Amino acid sequence: MGVRVGAFALDLAVSFLVALAFTRPALPQNWSLLVWAVLTVVSVGLFGSSPGQVALGIRVAPVGGAALVGLWAVPRTALVFVVVPPLLTDQDGRGLHDRLCRTVVVRSR
Repeated sequence: MGVRVGAFALDLAVSFLVALAFTRPALPQNWSLLVWAVLTVVSVGLFGSSPGQVALGIRVAPVGGAALVGLWAVPRTALVFVVVPPLLTDQDGRGLHDRLCRTVVVRSR
């Protein structure tokens, strides 16, 4: 769970900095959340991992052997945004968001 939280924190920091680049000198406020959502949906949907996940050596894989997470990245990101579903884990460590979206987080290195 610690690696996942760290990846999430890194993604939030990257999103904040990207949004700050466009809203400067003001703080980005909710723009950083929009950047985070787009960054997460696109990167997880196409590549299987967000920048924070890449940095910490984990990725999201679809259950069933598909190559891409694809459109499942949209509801998965929405559930992560709510915060509670990732905290509700089963004995395998899969969060509720992963179970509902048929994904699993695995080590990539």
